[in-house]
Amino acid sequence: MGVNDPHAASAGWDDSGVETLDDLNEYIGFLFRRSQQAHVSVWSTEVSAETTSVQFGVLNALAREPGSSQRALGDVLDLDRTTIGEVAGRLEQRGLIVRKRDDGDRRRNVLDLTDAGRAELELLLPRSRRVDQVLTSSLSAHDREHLRSLLIRALGSAPAPDRDPGAGRQE
Repeated sequence: MGVNDPHAASAGWDDSGVETLDDLNEYIGFLFRRSQQAHVSVWSTEVSAETTSVQFGVLNALAREPGSSQRALGDVLDLDRTTIGEVAGRLEQRGLIVRKRDDGDRRRNVLDLTDAGRAELELLLPRSRRVDQVLTSSLSAHDREHLRSLLIRALGSAPAPDRDPGAGRQE
């Protein structure tokens, strides 16, 4: 922001002469980050300190589409290959999913819920619904739906995560 910038009224300068923004709430990205922090805090309090919301997403997606490949789950959950592999590994270590090579394509891993994974999902589902209630308690039902609609639109225009950070590696 320069002197002639129309947004200069919201800018300031620190003691070292570096330009600062007085109100970080003017940055939507900052609000997204704060929202994520609030979500993590509420999730660990209301749902689980052990199972993250991303892990819950994997369990939920596998309940809907048993035998999904890691790549398909990554696409559904907007996770890159490395992240979905790490999440699947943690869930496998906890005995909540099984991961095996696809008989039809040995390059692919397919995943399924175990009985323990289904039980965990059943335990977490009602609790996870509470997260939205807590996070949006100050909003009317109309405002909650409007917020949901705006977030879906905003996320639809956001760049997708790098789907292939390790080109050439296999699942």
